[in-house]
Amino acid sequence: MKRLTFLLIALLTLAGIYAQDSTALSINGQLLTDERMLLKNDNPWAWNENRLDLKLEQALPGNAKFYGQVWIRNLGLPHIGQMSDLYNKGIVDPINLEIRQAYVQVNNFVVNNLDLTIGRQIITWGTADKINPTDNLNPMDLEDVLDFGRRRGADALRLDYYLSNDWYIEAVAVPFFRPANMPIGLYADLLTPEQFIQLPEGLSMASFNTTLTMPDNTLSSQFIGGLKVKGFIAGFDFSLSYVYSRDYLPLFDEIDMRVLDAQGNTTVTANFYYPRHHILGADFAGNILGIGVWGEAAAFLPKDDIKLTTHLHTVDMTQFPPQPVTITQDSVLQSKGKPYVKYVLGADYTFPGGMYANFQFVHGFLHERFTGALNDYYLLRVEKSFFYDKLKIAPISGAFVVNDYKDLKNNYTLLYMPQIIYKPNLNTEITLSLGLFGGKGHDMFSALSDLDMFSLMVKYDF
Repeated sequence: MKRLTFLLIALLTLAGIYAQDSTALSINGQLLTDERMLLKNDNPWAWNENRLDLKLEQALPGNAKFYGQVWIRNLGLPHIGQMSDLYNKGIVDPINLEIRQAYVQVNNFVVNNLDLTIGRQIITWGTADKINPTDNLNPMDLEDVLDFGRRRGADALRLDYYLSNDWYIEAVAVPFFRPANMPIGLYADLLTPEQFIQLPEGLSMASFNTTLTMPDNTLSSQFIGGLKVKGFIAGFDFSLSYVYSRDYLPLFDEIDMRVLDAQGNTTVTANFYYPRHHILGADFAGNILGIGVWGEAAAFLPKDDIKLTTHLHTVDMTQFPPQPVTITQDSVLQSKGKPYVKYVLGADYTFPGGMYANFQFVHGFLHERFTGALNDYYLLRVEKSFFYDKLKIAPISGAFVVNDYKDLKNNYTLLYMPQIIYKPNLNTEITLSLGLFGGKGHDMFSALSDLDMFSLMVKYDF
């Protein structure tokens, strides 16, 4: 937090130095309230968020500008467990500040048509709707799993060179690796590591512990870089990209199992790390006969073999006295240089009369990895506008997830999230939503089955 605060102060100071010779600082943003409650007898709160999203922008001399984005939030419900907590306003009324972006952009840097952007920034790659397998320069923000595609800012240096009106090259260097943050609140169990651990038959987990190996604090270990070429041909945007990165979600590389007793109770310790990948990406977007179409794919090639070592410590009761036995097994989850591919295909269309439909097919969600372990997602949204877009009703909105086509009835998830959106004026939007979830199997979203909810979201733009 200290480093981020210093970065924001430094950039604001830089903007202030040039303030007398530049335009006034522009401040705009959004006030958001997001309230969700479970559809159970006592209607417990599932989510409480009140967010002030401030965006600051100022033009600077020399074809430059400053941009900043700050979230000031009241998130969650206060956890008051004892009388002493009442003396701490941070517990009674928790507020947090997040510097989402803070950067300076200089156009025509050194030479014409070369733009430099330096500072904390969100660099968005990909053409698909919110789910972008080629977007691998910023860490994922999984705090709210229903807010697909959210990313955190990365401290980066970005160069954009415009070859023409239709072509440009983008190069990005990120010196510091930052992992994804995990879901919170009622969503915290959706990506718990223990759900991915399978014990041998006859054993049950008595306790679970984790250790985490972070990359070394060296440039070679922390560095993330990317290069993209983007163009426009025959009415279609397309790009080719390469990223040298790490997986933003931790992966276990060693599991230690110790059998405690004859009943098979076992304590498990798993070590996690962040493997390196080369990522090759491609995307396109365009229009065919009035139908918007897009596609995006990314091939993930591990820099090294991704291995899992399992140690099983037990006791051989056939000997007297009983002898401790350790069984070690090594397995390769994904071979070095062998790619697994995630991709998205989508289309949207606005029908006469104001009805809009959006469909996407997704192979491999952001938390899924390795050949043979990527699920299929069918996402569909249909909405109808009324009263010059003041009212929108989306009776069909959600996704169908397939984990195993051969045993579909036991390996699927259905997410149904209809919405009513009302705009009483140009600046205000009120959204009422239902979230109805069901499914079977071990998919992340099947864990939502007990979390059917109603939500109210209010946005005010200023």
